[in-house]
Amino acid sequence: MPAMQIGSLADVPEGGVRRFDVGGVPLAVFNVGGALYALADTCSHANASLSAGEVDVDELCVVCPLHGSPFDLRSGKPRTLPAFMPVATYKVWAEGDALFVEYTA
Repeated sequence: MPAMQIGSLADVPEGGVRRFDVGGVPLAVFNVGGALYALADTCSHANASLSAGEVDVDELCVVCPLHGSPFDLRSGKPRTLPAFMPVATYKVWAEGDALFVEYTA
């Protein structure tokens, strides 16, 4: 997959999340403990924006703001119902202050 610059590291502060549109697809990028994670931004259960959900930094998950399913930031898998399908994950990293994601449309 090709790498694409999507913004700067400053766009995603420690403990935060930001939505980026990459090739017309919404991605949620998380910064937890200095580690970066990228998920498809749309909940697999109810089309809610995961970037609008609460990030649990201790459990490394984001909770869907609509129905409360927590999604693992590392794997995209939901941890509880009602969601049962995972969301896509993407490799994301910083080079200096530039933020990159590995993505193919």
